[in-house]
Amino acid sequence: MGEVITIGLDIAKSVFQVHGVDVDGTVVIRKRVSRAKVLEFFSTLPSCLVGIEACPSAHHWSRELQALGHTVRLMPPSYVKAYLKRSKNDANDAAAICEAVTRPSMRFVSTKSEQQQSGLMLHRSRQLLVRQRTMLSNAIRGHLAELGIISAKGRNGTAELFKIIADEKDGRIPAAARFSLEVLARQHTAIAAEIGAIDKRIHAWHRSSEESRRLEQIPGVGPIVATALISEVGDWKDMHGSTARGGSGLRVSWSAGQSRSPPLRLPIRSHAWPGP
Repeated sequence: MGEVITIGLDIAKSVFQVHGVDVDGTVVIRKRVSRAKVLEFFSTLPSCLVGIEACPSAHHWSRELQALGHTVRLMPPSYVKAYLKRSKNDANDAAAICEAVTRPSMRFVSTKSEQQQSGLMLHRSRQLLVRQRTMLSNAIRGHLAELGIISAKGRNGTAELFKIIADEKDGRIPAAARFSLEVLARQHTAIAAEIGAIDKRIHAWHRSSEESRRLEQIPGVGPIVATALISEVGDWKDMHGSTARGGSGLRVSWSAGQSRSPPLRLPIRSHAWPGP
């Protein structure tokens, strides 16, 4: 039995599955390791190739294992699925990962830095708040429509509704309904303020990033889109590579007019990608 050179690591919340083989492909490690002891376990191993499915927390473990001297490759889970030989469980998943990481035709996902992931958190938080603001706006419009009060579409129309809600002399709104609408209006205002704070942080980051400023030169690309791309694409060579990027879910459509794949939806209007 030789020395382990390739490991498939199936990560989870609490218990990880390790599957390791030697140069001849003989299984030399097949064990479960608790989350708290993962780094201790890998610190005792010689430098080897470690394959991990690109799922939540994969980038964190990739950075940690690389710091221990291992070579880590992240792979889209959909690409690993083809190497699953038996029923799906942790041990079989780790074996499939170990097999897939050695395939010459496999496409890998670049490991994101903490800065990239922090940037993605900014954009995801903004998207969540924008979605909540839209829900509140629609709720207010729907409630007022039940009372025969409507307004124009867009933010200007919503602002007019807020004035009506705040006007206690307006007898079209019963007291109980006004109370509920004021709660929703205050929540809408608070969320709008949080979105503005996130936008300021994104714009400050954009001004400090040379890559982001270069991307802004593309017609239709502003600070929001530019910083999102900087966060999403670690290695620009991967721009035309894998569509699965380890839990981030961003797919940019350059011809359809906007990105349509959750969780990060960004308006992209340029027709071609000339590179940064």
